[in-house]
Amino acid sequence: MPSIALRSPTRIFLSLAALALLTAAVPTLLRANNNPDDKQSAAKSQPKFHTSDRCLACHNGLSTASGKDVSIGFNWRSSIMANSSRDPYWQASVRRETIDHPESRAMIEDECSTCHMPIAHLEAKEKGRLAEVFAHLPLTDDSKKNAEAKDGVSCSVCHQITNEKLGSRESFNGQFVVDSPRSKDNHPEYGPFAIENGQARIMQSSTGGFRPTEDAHIRDSAVCATCHTLYTKALAPGGKELGLFPEQVPFLEWLHSDYAKKNACQFCHMPEVQEEAPIAAVLGVLRQGVRQHTFVGANFFMLNLLNLHRDELAVDALPTELTAEADRTTDFLRSQSARVTIRNIAADPSHLNVDVLVENLTGHKLPTAYPSRRAWLHLLVHDRDGNKVFESGALNPDGSIQGNANDVDPSRFEPHYTKITSADEVQIYEPILKDQAGQVTTGLSQAVGYLKDNRLLPSGFQKQTAEKDIAVTGEANDDTNFTDAGHLVRYSVEITNAQGPFRVNVELWYQPIGFRWAHNLSPYNSTETHRFVSYYASSSSATAIVLAQTSATH
Repeated sequence: MPSIALRSPTRIFLSLAALALLTAAVPTLLRANNNPDDKQSAAKSQPKFHTSDRCLACHNGLSTASGKDVSIGFNWRSSIMANSSRDPYWQASVRRETIDHPESRAMIEDECSTCHMPIAHLEAKEKGRLAEVFAHLPLTDDSKKNAEAKDGVSCSVCHQITNEKLGSRESFNGQFVVDSPRSKDNHPEYGPFAIENGQARIMQSSTGGFRPTEDAHIRDSAVCATCHTLYTKALAPGGKELGLFPEQVPFLEWLHSDYAKKNACQFCHMPEVQEEAPIAAVLGVLRQGVRQHTFVGANFFMLNLLNLHRDELAVDALPTELTAEADRTTDFLRSQSARVTIRNIAADPSHLNVDVLVENLTGHKLPTAYPSRRAWLHLLVHDRDGNKVFESGALNPDGSIQGNANDVDPSRFEPHYTKITSADEVQIYEPILKDQAGQVTTGLSQAVGYLKDNRLLPSGFQKQTAEKDIAVTGEANDDTNFTDAGHLVRYSVEITNAQGPFRVNVELWYQPIGFRWAHNLSPYNSTETHRFVSYYASSSSATAIVLAQTSATH
């Protein structure tokens, strides 16, 4: 006999309210079921998707026996997934691409909506047309067409992805397969748990036939890979396609690492509840292995922007929920992403030599995914009196990095270093994109490859055998101290006019949207680009955080 989750008064109220809603829906649905002549037409008229508000009624008000709130709906709605279409940087970036390539605007909007507005995209595809992005903006319009676009990476999309083609290249770029209804009241929604028939009928009755269906593939990294393996089309003037560019491929990086044999994406990004928990407020039984729908990742900065500009961006999550999600993301990054150690420190009469090891603790490159992300070393040396002797990699108040060539001049960038000897040299772990002419670009539709990719490698990642799409590019490829075990870089600091002992502080900083990526939007005359540049400037001092740090005295 399954145990029933204990309920607080609030949870009892929510459960009764949800049950009342479900009960009210049953008679109409049963009448439709009793008319066999209507079955075929009714099946065709059934919606393929529901927006998240239909799911939240039963998947909120959830807590463990110890009282920990594990509400799926509340956690999800504050996540980056739920807010993918509200993301002002995404909106600005899509606008920039359509201005750069006006002849390809329809194709660009269609492709960019695939994973940021999936319900709207799939419904447009069903009707034989290309999906639009800007027809749905601003999202403050509460019309039904915008409700589906606004819902972001919605519950009803992910949980209908079948195992067909999963993990293959045919499934990348959002080309997952969504299941079709097996009958008008049997529309599978996949989850990891076995659901008793009586419990399944509750959901069927309340949603018009969507039935919870157990299938292990929902826990597979390949589900995430469908959208997080993205190849963009490189376009020449006039819209000619030049080829495909691996814009983000964390799944392929993961496959080339030791982590592919250990943990799926969900292991880190959907933390497991450490005790039994229910997954539904109505007749929800306690289950082991429930995973939280927080989708913790890398973009703490965007979560804060969504909170600061919630009205303009039509954000549904409460301020406290977004604050909690940003805090979870920051804690996640600081505790699970990297480690910095000083491996050796030595001095001669003229120089202090410091060997710094940076290790990637994740299952993919660090940073990974969207190429606006960068991590870098900030090293600071003080003498015995506390005077600054040397500094490399300080963050400026405007979000730029002191000494970084790319933040000063968009046509230049910092090389990968094996040894740093001056303050205007900064060790930055980043991708630098190139266009058809071999020049630096931040335009995704202009990018044909990488000039530099020295992002930190995960354990087991052998750069000698890596495929082209995940290859190390630039000086790091020849650096014997840049491996899957980390990167060992030497700082040689002149100390001729200073007195020791010397205090050395080292920090690894991380910024999800680099200064150049934000400010390259400035020349574009549009609401979305102007708005994001303004957002970035007003919050520039909060664009980056320290992932790891260490210190030593010599």
